[in-house]
Amino acid sequence: MTDFLIATNNAHKVEEFKRILLPLGINVISAKDAGVDLGEVEENGSTFAENAKIKAESAFKIAGIPCIADDSGLCVDALDGAPGIYSARYGGEDIPQTQRTALLLENMKDDKASDRTARFVCSICCVLNSENIIQVEGYCEGSIALKPMGEGGFGYDPVFLYKDGRCFGDISGEEKDSISHRGAGLRALREELLNRKDLIKC
Repeated sequence: MTDFLIATNNAHKVEEFKRILLPLGINVISAKDAGVDLGEVEENGSTFAENAKIKAESAFKIAGIPCIADDSGLCVDALDGAPGIYSARYGGEDIPQTQRTALLLENMKDDKASDRTARFVCSICCVLNSENIIQVEGYCEGSIALKPMGEGGFGYDPVFLYKDGRCFGDISGEEKDSISHRGAGLRALREELLNRKDLIKC
């Protein structure tokens, strides 16, 4: 089994990566598990893909083993794509997620149900070595609910309605993996890894 370091401090993301990558023979480890300090990385890219690559390359330089990073967020059509790459900083750097979600809903208070379309985007970068870098993206189309629903998920999950009308906060982790942007991105990553079996056992 091959160790891949996940360049994130988000425990929820680590669990999602583990659920999806473990069946591929990939042992997901955190920086703490690997005994390394990834430090603070300036995410100064203008797209999800650029930020994912910045994080993955930085982690690889420090850890020296295959590294995966993702940059993901919520893009709302009525807000011209916001919060987008600033999803984790929407409204400020150090406010609780509940306040970010409340701000999102406040900024959409005049939008009708038909105008609340949105999508989650997940860009993943996997650095196998200095010469082999994989980049993929996954998407999940939906809309923004009028109020938070459900007790599960994290981030904006409680206000994201999937096309069947259910909220991400109301479904299990396994079901979310099957339909989410991160699940789609990781399945695309799986295909790319299978095409490079000479570089990685999976």
